[in-house]
Amino acid sequence: MLIGGLQKFTALDYPEKIAATVFTVGCNFRCPFCHNGEIVTLGVNVPAFIEENEVLAFLRTRKGQLDGVCITGGEPTMQADLIMFIEKIRKMGFLVKLDTNGFNTRIVQDIIDKNLVDYIAIDIKTSFGKYHLVEAPEAALEKVLETIDYITKKGVKLELRTTVVPGIVELEDFKDIVREINAKSVAILKNLVRYSVQAFRPQKCLDRKYEAVVPYDDEILERIAEVMREHCARVDVLK
Repeated sequence: MLIGGLQKFTALDYPEKIAATVFTVGCNFRCPFCHNGEIVTLGVNVPAFIEENEVLAFLRTRKGQLDGVCITGGEPTMQADLIMFIEKIRKMGFLVKLDTNGFNTRIVQDIIDKNLVDYIAIDIKTSFGKYHLVEAPEAALEKVLETIDYITKKGVKLELRTTVVPGIVELEDFKDIVREINAKSVAILKNLVRYSVQAFRPQKCLDRKYEAVVPYDDEILERIAEVMREHCARVDVLK
């Protein structure tokens, strides 16, 4: 595992749980607004990797104190030994939350089929017709929709979230997101744990130009949330 960071305590990353968060290195997207830019470019800007054994040793000392472990990135599904890493965490008795862009459908399916994950969060970057703005690989639309459909069918807790970045995400994009997801399966949005409308923070962006972008105000965030509340049982605005 290429690990670029470890947050030893969080009450935010795993809803209603106390967790540690592991940040994996590398990503197959290039979201210009990414605030983990130092770890997405295959470790070019990571001062030092953290050894997997160091992370596991820390977790052993937190049995009974932490509920779970969040695995995020970067994009964790790029790690060839991700499944083996999760298996080690599961043997310690921790819940596992996986944050992913949803592109690597087969890896997510394997993790689910092996009963290695309790909660999955997938970022819907913008309307699928605009995924070129985040330099997503070809066929991202089909892959992401296939992934979220599989998660829903298997009954694993699923959260979708969108960071609303001016110039990349507009109010109208959410109508397109709903249309595309419902065309795949109307069960997806109905069965979400929640849809998170996440405020953009212009800090530590992969593309430094985005640090000058003015975020949407609260009124716009609430208007977006209202669009999604017509289709999802729970929609949270995260600021």
